[in-house]
Amino acid sequence: MLTKRIIPCLDVKDGRTVKGVNFVNLRDAGDAVELAAVYAEQGADELVFLDITATVEGRGTLIELVRRVAHTINIPFTVGGGISSKADVSALLNAGADKVSINSAAVRNPDLINELALEFGSQCIVVAIDTRSPLTPDGGTVPPSGVRGLVHTHGGRKPTELHTLDWAKEVEERGAGEILLTSMDTDGTKAGFALELTAAISKNANIPVIASGGAGTMEHFYDVFTEGYADAGLAASIFHFKEIEIPALKQYLHERGVPMRMSR
Repeated sequence: MLTKRIIPCLDVKDGRTVKGVNFVNLRDAGDAVELAAVYAEQGADELVFLDITATVEGRGTLIELVRRVAHTINIPFTVGGGISSKADVSALLNAGADKVSINSAAVRNPDLINELALEFGSQCIVVAIDTRSPLTPDGGTVPPSGVRGLVHTHGGRKPTELHTLDWAKEVEERGAGEILLTSMDTDGTKAGFALELTAAISKNANIPVIASGGAGTMEHFYDVFTEGYADAGLAASIFHFKEIEIPALKQYLHERGVPMRMSR
């Protein structure tokens, strides 16, 4: 049985790691390079680096910061934010990234997924899907029902008419090697992952699904692996602010029968 992965996420704005709730109200969480080094040392399976304002600001990812992080760690490293061309991907891979994550550009031009997979291989193309429950007529949000979400772009700022399940199926067909699924409804709430949504995507996908948004306890990771059928669990603030230590989390999951890559 394949081991499940624990992945810390560095959401970076202006060169600093930040974290918010439901994609807003950001607060500083520390130096990206220092945090990356800590997570690699603690036994994280991979690291995700997301330049969360690159697309909104119409610029490329912070290449020099990516290079510094890559030189600091020895675990697989995924980078996203502002990627919209083969040249962008090439630059990031040359800077030390192992995989790239695309979102807004893929929605805008789905053929980009095919082009990148053909050029660089599906194994290094991750499609990030930010999804949120639709709004009610009075402007509120429908309570998260799991599978009715709509895809959002530009760091969660722009809703689309794409249904999450349909888009997940399409990105796989176009050559994505992995899906990074973030529930905006649960992001930063520490109330648990969106299990119904994650399970719906995971059961219908033939590529790995990384679950993101809502981790608050060790049990939440157990739930997303056993009930959400996720291949990996991604989190940010609980790791950044030392609410959960990665070695302890892995030991907890290992003792409950979840296959983990354990540090020696």
